[in-house]
Amino acid sequence: MTQTQIQLIKKSWRLFQQIKPEIVGDVFYSKLFAIHPPLRKMFGADMNTQYKKLMDMLSMIVARLDSLDVISTEIHEMAVRHVKYGATPAHYKMVGTALLWTLEHGLGSDWSPELKEAWEECYRKLSDAMLKL
Repeated sequence: MTQTQIQLIKKSWRLFQQIKPEIVGDVFYSKLFAIHPPLRKMFGADMNTQYKKLMDMLSMIVARLDSLDVISTEIHEMAVRHVKYGATPAHYKMVGTALLWTLEHGLGSDWSPELKEAWEECYRKLSDAMLKL
C-alpha cells in the first residue's frame, strides 16, 4: 500500500467512525447475509457484540496500517478463530464485497474511485495474511 492510500483510508475511517457501530454492523451483516444467506448460521442471535468486534478490529487495522507486521500475531489469531467458526477462503471475498459496499454507502459523497482502490488493497492485504494459515 502506498502512503497516499494509507492516508486516504485513515481519513475516511475517521469519518466512518462517526456512524454508530450498531448501524454499521447491521448494514454490513445484512449485506453479507444477502450475498450468502448460509453465513447467518455462523453467528449467534445477539449480533450487538459482533458489531462492536467488527468496528474494533477495523479500527485496530486502520490505526496500524503503517506497520501491519506489528499486528501480524493478532491477524493470525483472528484467522485461526475464523477457521474454527467454519470460514472458508470463499467467505473472504464475500466479506470484502460487503465491507466495501458498507464503506461506500456509509461515506456517501466522500467515497471516490481512489478511496475504493485503497480499501480494496487494504482488504486484499488483510485477507491474504489471514488465508496464509
